[in-house]
Amino acid sequence: MSGSYVLLQFGSDLFSHRFEDLESRPAFTVDQQANLIVHIAREAAWSQQHPEIMGPRNSYLYFGPSKAPGYLVYGNGPEVAMVNYLRHKKDASISRYFTAQNGKELKWRVSPQKMECLDGRSTVATWELSQPEDVFCARLTIKHSGLTMVTEILTTLCLNRMAMNLNWKL
Repeated sequence: MSGSYVLLQFGSDLFSHRFEDLESRPAFTVDQQANLIVHIAREAAWSQQHPEIMGPRNSYLYFGPSKAPGYLVYGNGPEVAMVNYLRHKKDASISRYFTAQNGKELKWRVSPQKMECLDGRSTVATWELSQPEDVFCARLTIKHSGLTMVTEILTTLCLNRMAMNLNWKL
C-alpha cells in the first residue's frame, strides 16, 4: 500500500500539543512531565487504523538543567544522548541526521516554517506550519514508508523544533 497520512497539529507550545488525523482521531500527544521530561505517546485510536505501524508507542525526552540537551528513550529502551539525534555533517548545514532503530540513517531538513525527513533521497515525512485561517497549527504528512518508524519521526521532529526554539548550539 502506498500513499500519505496527514496529521494535524493542534497547539503551538513545543512542550505540549497534540496531533490528530483528518477524521479527528487522536494520533500523538506531546506533553511535558515533571522535572523537564517530555512524553510523546502514539495514540491507539490512530495507530489501530494502520496495522503497518511498528516500533515503540512512547518516547521520553529527559532534559538537562535549564532545558539543556539531555537524553532520549524509546519505550523501555536504552538512554541515548539527544545530540545523537541532532547530528550535522557540515558546520553550516541546516540538515540534522539521526539513526533509526532499524539502523537506517535519516535526515531532517530543518527550517522554522517547513521540515522534511528524508530516507536517502526519498521524503518520508513533511511538517509545515498552517495558514492563519486554519484551525490547526501545523500539518505533518507521513508517507506509507514512514509508518514503520513513525514514533521516531515524530520524536525527532519535536526534538529538532525544540532545539531550534531553545537555540541549542550543536
